[in-house]
Amino acid sequence: MNDKSRADGAEVHEACGVFGIYAPGEDVARLTFFGLFALQHRGQESAGIAVAGPDGIQLHRDMGLVTQVFDEQSLARLRGDIAIGHTRYSTTGSSFICNAQPIRVAGPRGDIVLAHNGNLINTRPLRDKLEAEGLTFETTTDSELMATMIAQARAHSHDIPNAVRRVASEWRGAYSTVLLTQHALFGMRDPYGVRPLVIGALNGSHYALASETCALNVVGARFLREVEPGELVMIDDTGLRSYSVIAGRRRAMCIFEFIYFARPDSHIYGKTLHTARQRMGEILAEEHPAEADVVIPVPDTGWPAAIGFARASGISFGEGLIKNRYIHRTFIEPDQRQRDLGVRMKLTPLRETLAGKRVVVVEDSIVRGTTTRNIINLIRDAGATAVHLRISSPPYRFPCFYGIDTFDRRMLLAARLEVEEIRDYLGADSLGYLSVEGLVRAIGLPRSKFCLACFDSRYPIPIPRAMKVSKFSLEEEEPASEES
Repeated sequence: MNDKSRADGAEVHEACGVFGIYAPGEDVARLTFFGLFALQHRGQESAGIAVAGPDGIQLHRDMGLVTQVFDEQSLARLRGDIAIGHTRYSTTGSSFICNAQPIRVAGPRGDIVLAHNGNLINTRPLRDKLEAEGLTFETTTDSELMATMIAQARAHSHDIPNAVRRVASEWRGAYSTVLLTQHALFGMRDPYGVRPLVIGALNGSHYALASETCALNVVGARFLREVEPGELVMIDDTGLRSYSVIAGRRRAMCIFEFIYFARPDSHIYGKTLHTARQRMGEILAEEHPAEADVVIPVPDTGWPAAIGFARASGISFGEGLIKNRYIHRTFIEPDQRQRDLGVRMKLTPLRETLAGKRVVVVEDSIVRGTTTRNIINLIRDAGATAVHLRISSPPYRFPCFYGIDTFDRRMLLAARLEVEEIRDYLGADSLGYLSVEGLVRAIGLPRSKFCLACFDSRYPIPIPRAMKVSKFSLEEEEPASEES
């Protein structure tokens, strides 16, 4: 799972993080390991690294955290000049080792290895078509489907860019992808740019690709630019080249990258996430003031917005919840008593901060709400006289189809309940959400640059009718699509 260093493990999860590097003479496997370590927040289910070198393409992947999958011995066996890596939380495809990435596919012109962040929404018809042509698949992921299509198209093309041009028009959905062949590294992004992908320069003539700029910083790479929507970049011994493989549409970056997914030290669209999140808290304080004695964050992702809320409101900032930093994914199942304890395994309230106080609790989002309810109970048990819950994003009402595990609208609290009903269910004295207008103002970029479908149901990439019907069971009407 991806608990993103936050308390609410029952909340929204993102698909994965990708990293790639072209650096002859460097220990590319080790650099990729550290790049993935910086991206661990994007997926904690499995990890893998593929390296192209003198012994061909070598691949090592397994279930678990990056530090559980790799050690000195496994990294030493991955020798070469080019590498890609992946850390995963499953959205399309089940949680099995066969679905761990990178995915390796054999083709008529050599092997292709691919790592993918995002989700295709037309996987089933594309897979049915290829299976009807006699092709077989070893996994249940859309990532293997993409790699297979490229490998097959490459049989009729002399290079990867032309192969991608042949097949990219058939893909519907979100994909920020790194791809490895024996002699080159590639990065590509869907025509809407739903998921991030950036380019960095390393030691002059070397390059790195990553889901976030924080991974470039860790390996000492200098940020150059984002991969453009619809762009394929190729890196080999001639340098970096750019290809337009599919016409870019209007930009539709997932707004949750700014709210929650990306690390606060990353930059997107030239904006620092930490600064944008503080601004969300400031505007939240303007929109939903509270009479209180202390403002506390839900660690860790509530920190920037809580700082902004305290600054704008003039209410003292405090640390009221201490997170156990050693809670990570484990394959040891908790017993029933531990499951019942839930949040108490991860968070400890500071009575000195909370007892006898009116408390503003700042969280970045509520999706299903189970853990938020437990947190409020925890704070009350510590002696708080009032709990005012403030959320630095709008109500999450509609499912995502582009790489987040909120496919079923029945699981979304704000889809079923109005704000006052949510407040009552959670047990808060008051509840305030940041408005969509306030969110966009906090980021400081036009609304048109983002996908906000989880808030307003306007999906930039049209969703197949059957998928809409099955995931919008809460009500009869179908959701709006910007291009329907």
